[in-house]
Amino acid sequence: MKNKKTAFLAGIFAGILNGLFGSGGGTVAVPLLKKSGFSQKEAQATALLMMFVLSTVSAGIYLFEGHLSFSDAAGFIPGGILGGVAASVCFKKIKPELLRKIFGGFVTFSAAKMLWGIVSEWIF
Repeated sequence: MKNKKTAFLAGIFAGILNGLFGSGGGTVAVPLLKKSGFSQKEAQATALLMMFVLSTVSAGIYLFEGHLSFSDAAGFIPGGILGGVAASVCFKKIKPELLRKIFGGFVTFSAAKMLWGIVSEWIF
């Protein structure tokens, strides 16, 4: 790791986002990991590992506090596993530049959708 301070900050921001919202940590982690000297693929793969660990910790805390229902999540898990396997197979074949564009498009789409939700609450 080339820049431990940036990586540490990425971990803090990713942990806060992931703990509060259940996702979103990768959107912070990937750019900060790239700034730390990781390639696009390394940053995205490392962010996935980070999100796995952070999600496990958050889920454990939510379970301990009684806010987690395995039966509610069970229907999503098989599809998530299948999607994760499919993505990891595709990941090897996608050029880093295209991967960066897909990631940027996803982040932009997510931000636009969130903003539309806020604006539509004010208008309607």
